[in-house]
Amino acid sequence: MEINEIRKWLTEVQHPAKGDRNIVELGMVESISVEGDLVTVTLGFPKHRDPLAEYLIGSTRAVINRHCPEGARVEVKTVISNPAPAKKKAGLDLGFEELENVSHIIGVASGKGGVGKSTVAVNLAVALARAGFKVGLADADVYGPSVPKMTATEGFVPEAFQEEVTGKEVIMPVEKYGVKWMSIGYFAKPDQALIWRGPMACNALKQMILQVRWGELDFLLIDMPPGTGDIHISLVHDIPLEGALIVSTPQDVALADVEKGVNMFRNPGVDKPILGLVENMSWFTPEELPDNRYYIFGKGGGQRMAAKYDIPLLGQIPIVQSIREGGDSGEPAALSARPDGAAFAALAAKLAAAVSTR
Repeated sequence: MEINEIRKWLTEVQHPAKGDRNIVELGMVESISVEGDLVTVTLGFPKHRDPLAEYLIGSTRAVINRHCPEGARVEVKTVISNPAPAKKKAGLDLGFEELENVSHIIGVASGKGGVGKSTVAVNLAVALARAGFKVGLADADVYGPSVPKMTATEGFVPEAFQEEVTGKEVIMPVEKYGVKWMSIGYFAKPDQALIWRGPMACNALKQMILQVRWGELDFLLIDMPPGTGDIHISLVHDIPLEGALIVSTPQDVALADVEKGVNMFRNPGVDKPILGLVENMSWFTPEELPDNRYYIFGKGGGQRMAAKYDIPLLGQIPIVQSIREGGDSGEPAALSARPDGAAFAALAAKLAAAVSTR
């Protein structure tokens, strides 16, 4: 592998906030070295904390891995090429300043994938906004971000800027349907796989929440990735979550994983309240026969699980073809007056009531 060849590969890594100019053109590639099967790239950042640093590091690693021969190893290092003035240094650490005016921070979680967690999170956010609340949603599923697709905001690039006085890096959320949205998907191409280890994914996630100018919000929903891994632990320890909603389907295989999610939040090392269970795909209702219900995934599973763990069943969301169509077209079902829209409106009302009594 030749250094000039690797440098050419790196022109594929574009900085979304710099008019899609690549990192070589921007002078961010400080050095490239090849020692045996190890390729080391050092990136220089002109600020102590570029809002897109984790994205650029991960993209650099992914591009080299894609081109390198099998068995090659890749290491990406960073340096400060032009340090910010010392007087601004204090304002660059990630803190809770951008969350000071957020009343309720709620995680939307699931024990396993495929239960419609992101669909519930997006539609719940829209339903809360339609009820008059100020709402934001952070897409914490960094490996499979779906918010841009589900809200028809693909191609949007949030503005990132540095405050003059504090030197703090701030990202502005995308606004649509009365909701403020933030997702790592806004900074990656739709077909780009984010090849990140746990710590890098956690750092990127924290930037997607703590560096965003949320402003005044009644609710900030965090669409968490499925499972009980590093990102969940990072979230509950580094983000002031008030509690969590658990999403499942009625079938036994999904409910078995719900138990793991419930036990994670109730673990003494986590200790976050579960505000309620949402049963998705509770029954199938043909759009032309709105009064008919077909329990194709079983009946009553969510009610039994809620009773077992003494948590409220906040909502039952039917399967209606329009939910799938809305997710694919970027027009959430919660915008409608159909049975699916009514179900999300009822869920929003129950969540608002639940947090008001805490």
